[in-house]
Amino acid sequence: MSSDPCSFSAFTRCVTKHLNLSLHLDFDRHVIRGKVALTVEALEDRFSALTLDTRDLKIVSVSTNGQAARFTMGPKHSFKGTPLEIQLPFDLSRGQHVIVEVTYETSPAATALQWLKPEQTAGKKQPYLFSQCQAHHCRSMVPCQDSPSVKHTYYAQVSVPKDLVAVMSAVRDGQEMDPQDGNHTIYRFRQPVPMPSYLIAIVVGALESREIGPRSRVWSEKEFVDKAAFEFSETETMLKTAEDLAGPYVWGQYDILVLPPSFPYGGMENPCLTFATPTLLAGDKSLSNVIAHEISHSWTGNLVTNKTWEHFWLNEGHTVYLERMIGRCLESEQFRQFKAMGGWKDLQDSVNTFGANNPLTNLVPSLQDIDPDDAFSSVPYEKGFALLYHLEELLGGPEVFMGFVKSYIQLFAYSSVTTDEWKNYLFTYFKDKVEVLNKVDWTAWMFTPGMPPVKPQYDTTMADACIALSQRWIKDPLPLTHVKRIQEVYDLNSCMNSEIRFRWLRLCVRSRWEDAVAMALKMATEQGRMKFTRPLFKEVYNFEKYREEAVRVFLAHRTAMHPVTSGLVSKDLKVDASQTTSV
Repeated sequence: MSSDPCSFSAFTRCVTKHLNLSLHLDFDRHVIRGKVALTVEALEDRFSALTLDTRDLKIVSVSTNGQAARFTMGPKHSFKGTPLEIQLPFDLSRGQHVIVEVTYETSPAATALQWLKPEQTAGKKQPYLFSQCQAHHCRSMVPCQDSPSVKHTYYAQVSVPKDLVAVMSAVRDGQEMDPQDGNHTIYRFRQPVPMPSYLIAIVVGALESREIGPRSRVWSEKEFVDKAAFEFSETETMLKTAEDLAGPYVWGQYDILVLPPSFPYGGMENPCLTFATPTLLAGDKSLSNVIAHEISHSWTGNLVTNKTWEHFWLNEGHTVYLERMIGRCLESEQFRQFKAMGGWKDLQDSVNTFGANNPLTNLVPSLQDIDPDDAFSSVPYEKGFALLYHLEELLGGPEVFMGFVKSYIQLFAYSSVTTDEWKNYLFTYFKDKVEVLNKVDWTAWMFTPGMPPVKPQYDTTMADACIALSQRWIKDPLPLTHVKRIQEVYDLNSCMNSEIRFRWLRLCVRSRWEDAVAMALKMATEQGRMKFTRPLFKEVYNFEKYREEAVRVFLAHRTAMHPVTSGLVSKDLKVDASQTTSV
């Protein structure tokens, strides 16, 4: 049985070493016809059967080393999908490889994929497809061992309509006319660095690119491409800074792709091709810290990976730590402290949302029978960062602790790790400071819900000016007269920085300013970043008078939303998944 609660594949018995993908995209039917050849290594003698993860896939045929193989589909699980059980027509010895080839078709409802009609894109002329596989959605696009504990290289050939361009989380490797279909172009990709399945990514659309550095291009529809090139022009400086901190960048290319507005996350660290929300395009580079975060994942997450999603904090806590160290190098230590204070507030908000006794606020939660999408929050990011910052203070400051982080990355590069392995190495690296480490309340930090046992004392220099100004306005809740006056003084309604606009509209709705409801619902639906969309919908839903309006607007827009986003918003608004009209 698998030791990953989110996967059916038994990776103690065999592991995938390489994937070769052949994908043909059908934009009319919203499906991918695929063939995947998995190079699988047996980890035990007399190995004769393996299980792959699938979700809503139609399996056409399976062969092993060119011979037809028997296969069965197990029972369907609500979020894990359906195990694909394959009988090999021969036995393998430990260490032997077999090539398992599966021909299949995805479902139009594949959770990894969002198919956009031309009118949902910026250009309005061509359709668009993008994938989001983290955490456990790759199995709806490719049958695979869909666990972050398994790492493999991959090659891909992707056939797309000839007016469109395909890019993947890999190095571009040429293109040619599809010999089977004169209206299609085949794009080729190779990813020579072993990586987990959740980092396989594809985007197809009317894409253009601009060079923004010696190893970087920015990709998007032409409507966004120059704006994006300006916004992300500091990418190479960030990459060099990260290399100084963490060691060489091993992925070759570092490109950024700006997606259409329905992309559910701020960014996604797909190797060679970071995905970014268009809500980062503020016009003044003020939100480019998200790119520092995704760059940092090239080391923490992509090179050293959490073994299961229960150890997600190893990916995100270390990445936030690195992101803020990049900020320290490029701005100042006070800037890092200011960002850390904001992170502590985000953590407090997450704990309040989940409830201080909710086990999902543990740094290391149990995900037995829990959908990782439901567990997603800022806890692994900010509780993880707070622990690392606390250790930094105890062990001798940022330079000393960054030495440990770099050493940890070098030791565990190209592998997947658990919290225990991380902690054991921490004690080994700081062997002369074990008595300090023994004083840390590890159980409280890792396995206890709620806020951390220690609140770091952050330097408030940069925050003091903000706090002083806010104190002049504050009453709780803010009276509507104050909110209207803030609008008169600062004209925040016209602010297009998404982070500021989001906070402002939440405040307006919370203060029961009825004029703001329509603006809040507009922001919730004209982009789909869950960080903004979910709280805005919840805020309007909690305004009793407009509760039905929140549900009505959600139902009207649901089909245009990303499947993960619409699923979570329907839970937030207590809407039945099959409901089509308002309550």
